[in-house]
Order: sequence, then C-alpha cells, then structure tokens
Amino acid sequence: METTIELPALRRAGELAPHTIDPAARTVEVVWSTGARVLRQRWFDAPYDEELSLDPAHVRLERLNAGAPFLKVHETDSLDAIIGSVVPGSARIEQGRGLALIRFSERAEVEPIWRDIEAGHIRAVSIGYQVHRYQVSRPENGRELWRAIDWTPFEISAVPVGADPQAGFRSSPVPHSPCVLVRRDARPSPEGELTMHDPVPDPSAADAAASAPCEETRAAASAVASDGAPAVAPIPTPLREADAGLPSDAEAIARRAREEERARVAAIHDLASRLRLERGFAEDLVRRGTPLEEARQLILDELAAKAEETRSFPHVAIPLGGRDERVTRREAVTNALLHRYSPGLFPLEDAARSYRGMTLMELARESLELAGTSTRGLSRDEVATRALHATSDFPEILAAVTNRTLRQAYEAAPRTFTAFCRQVLATDFKAMHRVQLGEAPQLLEVAESGEFKRGTLGESKESYRVKTYGRVVAITRQVLINDDLDAFTRIPAMYGNAIAQLESDVVWSIITSNPAMADGQALFHASHRNLAATGTALDVTSLGAARAAMARQTGLDKKTVLNIRPAFLIVPAALELKAEQLLAQNLVPASSGNVVPASIRTLVPIAEPRLDAASETAWYLAASPAQIDTIEYAYLEGQQGAYIETRNGFDVDGVEIKCRLDFGAKAIDWRGLYRNPGA
Repeated sequence: METTIELPALRRAGELAPHTIDPAARTVEVVWSTGARVLRQRWFDAPYDEELSLDPAHVRLERLNAGAPFLKVHETDSLDAIIGSVVPGSARIEQGRGLALIRFSERAEVEPIWRDIEAGHIRAVSIGYQVHRYQVSRPENGRELWRAIDWTPFEISAVPVGADPQAGFRSSPVPHSPCVLVRRDARPSPEGELTMHDPVPDPSAADAAASAPCEETRAAASAVASDGAPAVAPIPTPLREADAGLPSDAEAIARRAREEERARVAAIHDLASRLRLERGFAEDLVRRGTPLEEARQLILDELAAKAEETRSFPHVAIPLGGRDERVTRREAVTNALLHRYSPGLFPLEDAARSYRGMTLMELARESLELAGTSTRGLSRDEVATRALHATSDFPEILAAVTNRTLRQAYEAAPRTFTAFCRQVLATDFKAMHRVQLGEAPQLLEVAESGEFKRGTLGESKESYRVKTYGRVVAITRQVLINDDLDAFTRIPAMYGNAIAQLESDVVWSIITSNPAMADGQALFHASHRNLAATGTALDVTSLGAARAAMARQTGLDKKTVLNIRPAFLIVPAALELKAEQLLAQNLVPASSGNVVPASIRTLVPIAEPRLDAASETAWYLAASPAQIDTIEYAYLEGQQGAYIETRNGFDVDGVEIKCRLDFGAKAIDWRGLYRNPGA
C-alpha cells in the first residue's frame, strides 16, 4: 500500500576526516552518512526507526555534486552562513559510506573555523536531506522501520557536537515536501493517513454546519478540526441559554454548539498533554476562545520554541571512521568469542577485553537489554529464545563467529591441486565451453608474382558447468543455555574443512577416473601420446622419457611441435619420499648414469593421498597452466569459496546457518599432462 505524506527536511550527523586535510587546496573529506538506523518521533504518532539506504540507485547525489553549500550549523537565512561548498563531482558512495570533499571559503571570517578543523577541534558535521520515498515494514516485536529508498542530501553543515541519536527531528524552516510511504503488506495503517501536518477537513461536518439557520453558528461550524471535531468561535450568549422556551431548531443549534465547544476544549487539552506542554498554556487557549486550528498552530510553535532552547538535532553521532557504536560492539563481542575458540588464530583486540570473560547467556542478556528488552525475571530458556528471535544483534554475532571459523578452516585446509590447475569465474550455471584453438598454419613460400595461400585454425571444445553443494548448520537455544561454544566454532570449522576437501575430491577425481575428452578418447590415452606404453618405476631414466614425450606433443594440426616443459611431478603418498629424494640429489654419484640433471631437480613435487586409492605406483607430470591448459576449476562469480547465509530457524528453535559452494572442474587439454602407470 502506498501513502503520500508531507515531510520537513531532516538532519543527521557525519564526521570530518582530519587526516585528509589539504592546506594548499583548503579541502577536507567528510563521511556524511553511513545510513545507520535512527529513532524518529512524529508529532502525534508512535516513534519509528529510520534507515537510509546507501544503495547508489537510491541516493540522489545531483545537488551535492553540483556544489552544495557547506554551512554553519544549518543556518539558511544568511549568506555569511556559507563557509564553503562541496567540490563538484566529489560526492560518492563507497563501501556503504557517503563521502564528499569540502572546499572552504577564503573569507577572513571563515579562517578561525578552518584553523579549528586543521587542529582537530571541530570534527562533527551534519547533513540536511529530503526523503522522497520510504519503504515501511514492521519487524516482529519491534517499531516500524522506515527505510529511505529515494532521498536527496542537499547541504552539509559544521556543528559543534553530535546530538542524542535517539532524538526526533525538530521543526525546520525548510518547506515540507511530499514523501511516498510504501508498505510491504496490503493492510491499511491503523492510524489511517499518516501526516506530519494537519489533515484535510472532513467535508461532511462542514456541510452540516453550513445548513444551520444561524449565520454565526454556520461560520463557527465551518472551522473543522483534523480529527473531525469542529473548532468554533465564542458562542453567542443567546445560544448558551437552553431554556424550555426556545424553539426546537434553536435548541438543536445550541446543543450542537455546546458539543462543539466541549470537543474544542478536549482537543486542546489532549494535544498539550500528549506533547508534554504546561497545562496553564492549554487553559489560556481555552479561556481566550482560540479556534482549534489556530490553537494547533500555537501548540506547534510553543513546542518548536522549547526544542530550540535545547538545540537538539536528530542525527546519529558517528565516531571517526564512519562506524556507529552498535557495529563496534558487535565486532568486539565476535572477537572475544573467536579468541575463546582459538587464541592463536584470533588475537584479542582492545575493544573485546571487556567481553572475554562473559558466558553466552550473559552476552545474550546484554544484547537484549541494549535492544530495549528487559530481561528481569526471565529464565535462562526465555533469554535464549528471545535472544535468538528478537531484534537484538545476538543472532548476527553468532553468525559472524560461525562465518569466521568456517572461512578460517576452509582457507587453512590443504589443497594440492591449485599449483597446476587454473582458476576461473563462472557468470551462471550454464555449461561453459572452452575452445582450444590450434596453432597458426605454417607459412608457405610465395614465389615471385605468386599468390598467398589461405590457412585455417584447428580447434577442439571441452564443456563443463558449475554445480551447487551445501548443508545447513543450526545453533539452538540449548547451545546458549549450556554455554557450548564448540557448537558454533568447532562444528562450522569442520564444515569449512569438509568444503575444501570436496573441492579436492572433485579435481583429483579427474586424474584418477581418467574421463573421456571431447574427442571421445580418455584423458590419458595412447592416441593422446600422454600415457607410457609400459609402466616403469620412478627414476631419472623414466622421468627423462616422460619429459621427452611431453616435449614432442604437437598442435591440433599434428605438425607443430609444442615443446611443452613439465613443471610439477605428481605422486601418490606412497612415492612422496622417493620423489623428494630423487629431486633433492645434488652430489655427483659414483656412476654418471645416476646423475640427476639440474633441469630434473627444478620439478616441484606434489604428493596427493587421493591417488593412492587408484594406484600406489602411478606417477604424473604436469605443465604450468601459464604455458598450456591442464585442468580448470571454476567458482560462481561473487561466490568464491564457501558462502554463508543465516536466518532465524523455523524447523529448529535457534539460528540456521547455510553453507554453500558453487564449484566445478574439468580437464581442458591433455597435452599438459602425462601419466606413467609405474612398477
């Protein structure tokens, strides 16, 4: 459902970056927004959370990039308030932060402000912005969230200090402008039309008043309050006397006038009470017979005057670097838990020291308290359940810990195939076709006055696709109650290792299964000239024969000699020691026939236990993927390695963490590989 309302200009805090000051150019960079969530308060309705989307498609940067003014404390009524401007074209959004370069005026009166900024005395800035479109949702057990998905920053101001981040915005001299609210569900708002100013009068009440026979009463009844209660002028004395001698129509008019007066008095007292104004102020409005429309305006003026006394602006105080306190705390708690899991892998940071001795239940209670949920009198089970399902940041902390331990284990797991294989990225799950272009045709002699003859390129095509692998890990409330840190550190670590093992299984199965290539022949086949006719033990002689066979490989034209040089000696674990001894010889033996040439010793040994299951004697040579294609493996673009997603569990009472791997591999060219069955 969409609703259009009128909104004033809003404000938020940002941060100067003193280290970016350029004295010669008189410029400094500011972080004008991080889009952090802020509590807002409408005049006559419940508070709500506002969040600014920093998706570049949602922010209109035209006014900033056109040279928006840099003001003193949002002053808009004087040219002297302009102390600089945004450098045209410098406003941008990077890594979830809004950045801009400010150039200061060279006027004499601006010089003290510039010197204070250089010295680091002035650090805070605040932006003025207008929201054109909100996306409204209501999280479970929380306030409404208004997410700005179309908004315009139009000025930046230097301010002395950041205001309370929980404060709502105050009255602004900037005119109101339309803003569209898009609600995610089709249910109408319980408040009806949302507005920051007086709603349109009810025409039915005005029509009823216009039909009255008394001109004074008709004029009084034509002023109608926004809540349907008409606002009347002082009632003529004859109408206040409801004696039995009045005609029936006059009695009706008098009765209606009395009801309208009672509604006016009640509305004034109600508004003043809800906005916490003094009762004497409301009684004075009643006593003077102030119409409700005028009274409402006077009430707003009085509220604005009181807000002006405190000089409070509704912006979030963001520390240097552009991160708010909630993010900093979440990262500190995450580091403390990771340090408990493995002090060697995750050193304790200074910000995390205050959390290192806390149990999971203590951290859950603190997260709930900071989110505004009281835990007084709650049992351990109730705390665990609410922490995993409420609006606190505890599920995000658990997910971050799980993600880090899984990624660390995944990256630490040994993968021996990466040296001789080539990595690529797949844009989708469709089959990828790898075309082997043949060598350029040999040049032919051209006789005098002869013609140049045309040649063609041969080609061969291999195809494979990326596949998806995954599992789900659940963190239940029992984990929190038992303070079982291993449940969401060691288990995800084991999953991380399993994902890395899966990649190795996929790649090495290509070597051991000897699959068919696009020409219908096996990867290692006599017709491919990459398979020894008779298996021989691993020694200098057999290595020399294998190297010579690779050097004699020809292109797809069957003529061009490729002279492929092997770079890796691949052996099963059973031959690892022999391979290392063979390649490590550096002394001249008694027999010259046992000399290991330096060119052989340049081979890099790779021992892989998965080869033992197929053969403990077979060994292989592989060329560098920089010289010729061998085996290619691919990740889905943007999903390199293990990918983690989290959600509040439905089938389980806790948080579910999904581990996913999008991976595929295929032998692209047989000429860069050689196999000897061994003996």
